[in-house]
Amino acid sequence: MDDTNQPMRQRREKLEKLNEIGVNPYPHNFNRTHQCREIADNFESFEGQSVSVAGRLMADRSKGKVSFINIQDMSGRIQVFLKVDTLGQDVYEMYKLLDIGDFVGVRGEVFKTRTGEVSINAKEFVLLSKSLRPLPIVKERIDEDGQRVAFDEVTDKEMRYRQRYVDLIVNPEVREVFIKRSKIMTAMRQFLNNKGYLEVETPILQPIYGGASARPFMTHHNTLDMKLYLRIANELYLKRLIVGGFEGVYEFAKDFRNEGMSRFHNPEFTQMEVYVAYKDYHWMMEMVEEMISYIAIQVHGTTEVEFNGHKINLAPPWKRLPLLDGIEEYTGKSVAGKSEAELRKIAGELNVTLEDSWGAGKILDELFGEFVEPKLIQPTFITDHPVEISPLAKKHRDKPGLVERFEPVIGGKEIGNAFSELNDPVDQRERFESQMALKDRGDDEAQVLDEDYLRAMEYGMPPTAGLGIGIDRLTMLLTNQPSIRDVILFPHMRPE
Repeated sequence: MDDTNQPMRQRREKLEKLNEIGVNPYPHNFNRTHQCREIADNFESFEGQSVSVAGRLMADRSKGKVSFINIQDMSGRIQVFLKVDTLGQDVYEMYKLLDIGDFVGVRGEVFKTRTGEVSINAKEFVLLSKSLRPLPIVKERIDEDGQRVAFDEVTDKEMRYRQRYVDLIVNPEVREVFIKRSKIMTAMRQFLNNKGYLEVETPILQPIYGGASARPFMTHHNTLDMKLYLRIANELYLKRLIVGGFEGVYEFAKDFRNEGMSRFHNPEFTQMEVYVAYKDYHWMMEMVEEMISYIAIQVHGTTEVEFNGHKINLAPPWKRLPLLDGIEEYTGKSVAGKSEAELRKIAGELNVTLEDSWGAGKILDELFGEFVEPKLIQPTFITDHPVEISPLAKKHRDKPGLVERFEPVIGGKEIGNAFSELNDPVDQRERFESQMALKDRGDDEAQVLDEDYLRAMEYGMPPTAGLGIGIDRLTMLLTNQPSIRDVILFPHMRPE
């Protein structure tokens, strides 16, 4: 141990003293009866009762032979009253060797102090785990407007993301974000189960990556001596199951895309995909409205949420806006029916930088992302995308050059993607071949040709509606978090 790290050295010394006096600093278990918040919020039911609680020591105020401490469990905090005459000298000597951050167990009676704070009068007090590293406890000051402002390294997001365990200890409100994330996924699962759809699992390691336009992560299987990819989507496997006779399947999937990071992108992310036979994208739009509003009510009790300073109403119906109409509305430029050369000229007039490898569809997508998407705060379905950037979607029944596809956009960012699924194997092969041509032009996110998937299509797939929803982005929306790193427990970071 480095002697210059005084606090850690002192904690090690206390650990040695605990062992010397016969106190096990790491016992095997503790039988608790209640959580802290349960007692604190229901004093009338618990007054005078004997309870046992356990948690982390977060505050310590000692006055001679009596002390008040605060302990924190997952539910919240409660005050504990320690008195040497009650606990005995040996226990009180053990208490003097404790530090903020240690785990303790308490058995005692519930009462209120003269100041009205619900507390536990400890009859038994035990150490459950000795902490050897000091917590970066948040310091606070009052600013000029009378508001409390937290300051020190624990408010640094870089540190919080790297040491999420510390973040969760000292910023209890962070735990609420992840509790809500769990509720969001539970509500979504309940909604889909109530529809009668089957939850399934498909491969993460795939011989051919597909189902999205993205660069994959690669690995190698030693025994089979073959290259494998971490999936970028689970779409193609779920549609194989529709071919096989399932009529409604869904999966919560960890997907992996070897791309840049931003406040909306993490290389590893969670997505829910669902596929329903005999339906189309019009039906799927209605289901998305119904599902997202259902989730909001389950999590918040209302369809109205606040995100990034905006009040957003998720109640159906949502606005429908064709992509080409949206670009014209927000740029003043008519782009329908324009060639790649004409679109490049328009992009130049709008000062949009393009890659040489991009075709007309990708240029339209870039114009939409630059000028339209950030403006769409209230829920909006962006419909009818170019066929070139939608190789797995069915051609539009009325609009040549477009497909039956929509993206739900809320709070200025798309949270999903959906199609009337392409089930014509001849058309699908031609789309894959067009994607391979784009890859030859240098587009490393173009999709690859999957012969086994085409073979499955050749056995016949019924008309199908498909949807992918980004769980991370949906959680950002429903918890009012500005970055995807705020809703992923352990986001990817650069090396320290």
